[in-house]
Amino acid sequence: MSPDRVSPDRNVSAPPPRAPVAFPAATLVEHYPRLVRIAHLVLPPSPDDDRRVLAAHGLVQRALPTGRTDPGYASLRERVLRLALDAGRPRRWPGRALRSARAALPVSRPYVRGLRLVPRSGGAAELALDQRLSALSGPARAALVLRALEGLPDAEVRRTLAAAGAGDPDAALAEAAGIEPYTPGPTGPDAPGSPAGADASGGPSGAGGAAGIAALLLSPGFDACSLRARPTDLLRRRRRGRAALAATVAAVFCGALLALPGDGWGPGGAGGAAYARHPAGDAALDPAAVLRAAPAGWLTSTRTDFSVWPARGPLAGDDALLGRALTVWAAPGGSVRISTTPATPSGPPMGSPQLLYAGEVDGARVVVFHDGLRIVRYAESAGAPATTSPAGAAPVPVSLDFARTDGADAAASGALAVGRSDGDVRYLTAPWVSGTAVRDLRAPDAPARPLRRDADGVTDPVPSPVAADDCASWETLEAHGADDGPGLLLTDLGEPVPARLTSGPPGAPRDVREPADRAAWARTACLLSGMRSRGVRSVNSWEFARQPLPDSGGTARWLCTRAETWRGPGSTVLAQFQAPSSEAAEPGTVAAEAEDSPACGAREPRALAGVVWRSGGGRWYVLAAGSEQFRSLATTGDAPGAARGNLLAVPASRGAGAELSGRLSDGTEVGALR
Repeated sequence: MSPDRVSPDRNVSAPPPRAPVAFPAATLVEHYPRLVRIAHLVLPPSPDDDRRVLAAHGLVQRALPTGRTDPGYASLRERVLRLALDAGRPRRWPGRALRSARAALPVSRPYVRGLRLVPRSGGAAELALDQRLSALSGPARAALVLRALEGLPDAEVRRTLAAAGAGDPDAALAEAAGIEPYTPGPTGPDAPGSPAGADASGGPSGAGGAAGIAALLLSPGFDACSLRARPTDLLRRRRRGRAALAATVAAVFCGALLALPGDGWGPGGAGGAAYARHPAGDAALDPAAVLRAAPAGWLTSTRTDFSVWPARGPLAGDDALLGRALTVWAAPGGSVRISTTPATPSGPPMGSPQLLYAGEVDGARVVVFHDGLRIVRYAESAGAPATTSPAGAAPVPVSLDFARTDGADAAASGALAVGRSDGDVRYLTAPWVSGTAVRDLRAPDAPARPLRRDADGVTDPVPSPVAADDCASWETLEAHGADDGPGLLLTDLGEPVPARLTSGPPGAPRDVREPADRAAWARTACLLSGMRSRGVRSVNSWEFARQPLPDSGGTARWLCTRAETWRGPGSTVLAQFQAPSSEAAEPGTVAAEAEDSPACGAREPRALAGVVWRSGGGRWYVLAAGSEQFRSLATTGDAPGAARGNLLAVPASRGAGAELSGRLSDGTEVGALR
């Protein structure tokens, strides 16, 4: 380990944004389901779970601050945690500050009359974890959520808890550390709704520890946005309004019948099985009409993406299996476990989809479709009955995974995650992939290990980094094309489509092939854990500066890591400071982070960040670096200073706060990444 010390630059920041945004609630709306899940998990247990569900929604809606600026996700998460922790404290009116007095008020809840809204029922694992959560204190529940669900390191968990008003973050972390996931028996299904799209073949898809807890916390049993409705006060409401209700319903129903065109409400009318009766709907449910690309069509096609993948797999001719998959996709029953990547519609097929694969993978019958916009993966247990009920319900257990793939190119469509089991993932590779290997990002000098594929392009199991308890290794898929050099790197982030890893400037990213690129990724790999289940398409790591350190401390690297999503918005940007180290894979320090920022991307190919750093001699400095576009840097506050060029080092004291800004070559002044 290097003797140097780095303090993440929480105090070296840009001036606050001044320009209003058109939609201040955009971040809250985008991340609303995840914030509600966090609030529901942290709020104190209640005998009446629907009150906690509604309280979680009301709490998240109160978390939007006043003003015209759009807060970032981390800021909203902090406000949600603060409100949830306040709601769990004893209510004491006299002598309390404004915030505590506000906490004494009951959390305002959306009003729902005549219904109880509760999350879907979970299995034994979810029930056991819920009981363990009920026994924890509010801060401990928050610590568990931040560590397991959000994937934050302990230092960031402590900072977030302290900012949210937790009295003793260390004690909360220690209390949360005693929670271990319940492991179901060998016949239990995968944790429902996990971001990895659990197979229906049984057994937990992840290893134990934080990853196992995360999979459970992401299940429908803890999803306060995917709810079951049940009546409440039924007899009393019936006694009070039977006559009035009957008259109202009769009037509305008769009016609706009169307004319906054609034959009204019934088979053949607009309201009766309209999708199944429509010609396009009939074709979408017909396994014989499923589209199949020519086996060698990709060799001559002007396109190289999922649309030219041929239909592969030993069950590609099983019309009964294909029919079940199409029926469940068009109208999934309540027992079907559905997972979607962000901003991916989960509606029925828009006409006949294209078949990419059908076969048995790790004890599950798997069908993979492509409809031009999405990859849809259907999985049913290989031991389930090969029939459906008269109502069209799916065999149990069944899962459906939806992933957005519009605009995919040859690299983005190089592989799919076709199966998961026991912490491993199997990939289905594109027809143009000539060979595969496994490369550990955390071991930059180690050679890639050959990876066997079957005749249909399905690989042997590969350890999934999203299922690991730690970051000792990060196994990636190396896919080779026609050339003999190292191929492109793809990493599993818990979704059907793996993310591509690249290096280099935003305008010209390249595959990770050079030793220097691999060395940088070895110290960056662990940051990928924070990008799980976010619909990430690609992650580029760009070394934008190198800085000689004071007191003969060697040379540090500054990198900007940017994750792009399939949907466009939702990008994640991390500025990273990598001080010299004797350990090749020692993680760097995150100096700044932002979401939905154009920084380090094609629209704004520049970066500026800073840290407070202690040299080996014990002296503290504010260090800052910008990309080559900067002609000068300056700091104000506890450590004022200025320098020409794109590097700055100013003597400082421990805990110094400073604002960092830079001036571009055209004279424009910009702030640091935040």
